[in-house]
Amino acid sequence: MTASGVITIGELSRQTGCNIETVRYYERIGLTPKATRRGRYRCYGVTDVRRLHFVRRARELGFTLDEIRALLGIAAEGEVACAEAREIAASHLHSVRARLDDLQRMERVLDETVRACDGGDSAGCPLIDTLSDAG
Repeated sequence: MTASGVITIGELSRQTGCNIETVRYYERIGLTPKATRRGRYRCYGVTDVRRLHFVRRARELGFTLDEIRALLGIAAEGEVACAEAREIAASHLHSVRARLDDLQRMERVLDETVRACDGGDSAGCPLIDTLSDAG
């Protein structure tokens, strides 16, 4: 950070671990505010770093951009409405658990299919047969 507390997009990227193109994309879609400019350079401050950390962490947890936008809106209201944030997180948790169930089903099918292929003695290929099955 410079003495004036202003950082460049490159420094913002380094501090937050967000790719520069991702920073620009978030600005374009309104997830983060448009940066102020000095000449042709974007300038950021501490609040931008915090906001981008928030967005990045939420993305790591799998929240959608719309969910993040809603959470940012709740946080911006000043007095955080924890019940609203909890509702968004609970819904997201339900989706994560559903995906985990799907992944576990996929794992079982693939495990069975790979084991069936281990023998290698049968005619045909169990993996190809499983994938071809309309099942």
